[in-house]
Amino acid sequence: MLPEHAGQVLTVYQAGIDGGDATFETTAPAWEAFDASRLDEHRLVAVDGDGRVLGWTAVVPVSDRRAYAGVVEHSVYVDPDAQGRGVGLALLRALLASTDAAGIWTVQSGIFPENTASLALHAKAGFRTVGTRERLGRHQGRWRDVVLVERRSPAVG
Repeated sequence: MLPEHAGQVLTVYQAGIDGGDATFETTAPAWEAFDASRLDEHRLVAVDGDGRVLGWTAVVPVSDRRAYAGVVEHSVYVDPDAQGRGVGLALLRALLASTDAAGIWTVQSGIFPENTASLALHAKAGFRTVGTRERLGRHQGRWRDVVLVERRSPAVG
């Protein structure tokens, strides 16, 4: 993911937000905030032959405490026009190769239970369901549950 992808990455992010079942966020942040919060070495985009961003994935650390140095939370978003074509799985596989190589032992994410496509994608990529966090937060005027999924590295930890 390079700075020239910024506009397209945020457009794909906003499309996911607008779908209503991807995140508690209601609008994509400015690029500066997005850029500052994600780890540089684990940000990836999938692009087509014309350079159009089809999807992206990135991670944030879960804590600044040393004990959690190998634990990250990830996001993966695919342009609605590119969904169902393996883009999300390719992005997750590339991300997991990147995090394994960097010594990260746990990659996790929170997914709304209504987002069955994302839950299936993560299961296919080797994530397991840890549990459901009930009424974790309010989103668009209602309480939402979040399914916690994680993938433990077979190479680390």
